[in-house]
Amino acid sequence: MPTLLHLVGPGGAGKTTVGPVLAARLNWQFLDLDTEFMRSEGDVAQCIGAHGYAAYAQRNVSVYLGLLQKMEGPTVLALSSGFLTYPMDIDPRYPAVRHAIEVNPLTALLLPSFELEPCVEIIVKRQLTRPYLAGNRVQEEQRIRERFPLFTALECNRFQSDISPMQLALEIACFARRAL
Repeated sequence: MPTLLHLVGPGGAGKTTVGPVLAARLNWQFLDLDTEFMRSEGDVAQCIGAHGYAAYAQRNVSVYLGLLQKMEGPTVLALSSGFLTYPMDIDPRYPAVRHAIEVNPLTALLLPSFELEPCVEIIVKRQLTRPYLAGNRVQEEQRIRERFPLFTALECNRFQSDISPMQLALEIACFARRAL
């Protein structure tokens, strides 16, 4: 399997912003799991609305595994915001997938702050500017408050993403080169 650097974190943490910059700096390809999901399965919100979140998560695990089979060359992959927060029983393959991502020495957790309240404030502000999200302040706050402890419990490298995408890409690229 090719070298794979996972970018993980909540929506609004900067994964899809820094990912292409990082990939260009490393001269790797960049993939976004949400984009790949929409390409193969359709709109995320429509999928969740029609089939429920559990069915979406199962499909997303399948899309991820399909990407792994097709990858050629080193890749920076931005995961969906909730990918590492799915229930362990969502798919029989998921526990092994989640563990492999978490222990991969090239997995990078992005959070705009490692403290809950500043993180919530920044994430909610960013998420509410996205026209394709139908969320509201209360829903976005609840989502990050529920997921924050799950993200901070991950056993992977952490990067504070409240800096410029160029600076963050430089920090992660240096980390990746050291890890390789």
